Amino acid sequence: MEEIFSMISGIIYFIWDHAFGINILLAITIVFFERRDPKTIWAWLLVLYFIPVLGFLLYLLIGQDMRKSKMFRNKELEDALQSAVVKQEQKAKSKQIFQRDGKLSGYHDLVMYNLAAAKAVYTEDNEVEIYTDGKEYFKHLYEAIASAKEFIHIQSYIIKDDELWRAIETLLSKKVKEGVEVRVLYDSMGCRKMRKREWNRIRSKGIEVGEFFPAFFKRLHLRINYRNHRKIIIIDGTKAYIGGFNIGREYLGLDKKFGYWRDTHLGIAGSSAISLHIRFILDWNYATKQNLFLNSKVVKEYEPGKGRDGVQIISSGPDTQNEEIRDNYQKLIGKARDHVYIQTPYLVPDEIILNEIKMAAYSGIDVKIMIPCKPDHPLVYWATYSYVGELLDAGVKCYTYDNGFLHAKGVMSDGLVCCYGTANMDVRSYQLNFEVNATIYSPKTTAKLEKIFEEDLAYCTEITPQIYAKRSLAIRIREQFSRMFSFIL
Repeated sequence: MEEIFSMISGIIYFIWDHAFGINILLAITIVFFERRDPKTIWAWLLVLYFIPVLGFLLYLLIGQDMRKSKMFRNKELEDALQSAVVKQEQKAKSKQIFQRDGKLSGYHDLVMYNLAAAKAVYTEDNEVEIYTDGKEYFKHLYEAIASAKEFIHIQSYIIKDDELWRAIETLLSKKVKEGVEVRVLYDSMGCRKMRKREWNRIRSKGIEVGEFFPAFFKRLHLRINYRNHRKIIIIDGTKAYIGGFNIGREYLGLDKKFGYWRDTHLGIAGSSAISLHIRFILDWNYATKQNLFLNSKVVKEYEPGKGRDGVQIISSGPDTQNEEIRDNYQKLIGKARDHVYIQTPYLVPDEIILNEIKMAAYSGIDVKIMIPCKPDHPLVYWATYSYVGELLDAGVKCYTYDNGFLHAKGVMSDGLVCCYGTANMDVRSYQLNFEVNATIYSPKTTAKLEKIFEEDLAYCTEITPQIYAKRSLAIRIREQFSRMFSFIL
């Protein structure tokens, strides 16, 4: 222990003695070698200038740019995906996509973008189910887990060792005894309250466990600002789940602080379940240094699905050059000709999304945005509220959901196409978190989600310009303070 403290002290003294030189080198790195927007560059340069030593440590913890990293490379997979992408690009260019429904013809360019930027293969044999209530979702999940024959793969940002997880753990343990392979991948920051002995208990039952970005020393995280926010569950490679539900009792509406938990989770049966499975495997391989692609029980040929929903699975994260999910949100807003509905617990958009929303409203598009009435993260909540006034001025209709806590994350456009998943409408989800969404090209499924949105409005309060103008001075100060710090990445 003394040796560790001695080493840490030595590092701190070295940084202090060479603070000026380190600041200069770091400033050069930020300006010339990292692809950041000018606003972020200037923010970090000011931090380094005014607080040289602490600023350097802050940069190490939360400021590193991971866009040059190749975290999830797999040569065989890349080659196979590239081949599939090229074939689909040719099909899209020849207008062979969306032949079933001419209403979707205006979205060829979105399919092309996702193919080129995200390598997201388009499939149209999917059946999508929608879950908005935690009790309903977890009841269905229990049944799906109980029916598993070969493997169960669970990836969650948050897992809490409470009655919900214990029930799932008991069921998983039973499936292991039946010969089913079970793997659980969690984010180190999201599950920081789970102790080592609890993970050891889970492992003792034959459940394989992977930790994404583990702590450097006990609870010291060197990549504290980067979080794997994905929530994916795959059963036997044929059924997958994606959305806002983590694993904890609050998602059942049992936490008095939040009350009823309103979320949106999707169950996908069809070829896009395979795309979600690939996403899980890549994350698992990186976290555990295993290669599940060599496991014939996990990776094999599957029968086509029986559904008719077109789906692309869009992943994004700090390791990618593009902000693919943000770009999908932007496209859906920009393509709307009648209406756009947005649900998000955190509304901290970058300038591109903010302008896109305002342009749509100025153009006469019916833009409705639904946010929670209560915070789970006060800083983000007040930053969210700071954007409301600007949007109201543009003609956007904003609502607070009053029947508990709203955690649903998605955009719906013209009753035709929607994008739902794990990504919030905020800068963190665009640039810092590892996220995954499903872009769904289906009037049937989009109409269902829009109907749910309209039903939610009965439990909402509209924020009118008059109501917004009556905010107290204290609230205005909180808003500006929170908004100022929301862009320091």
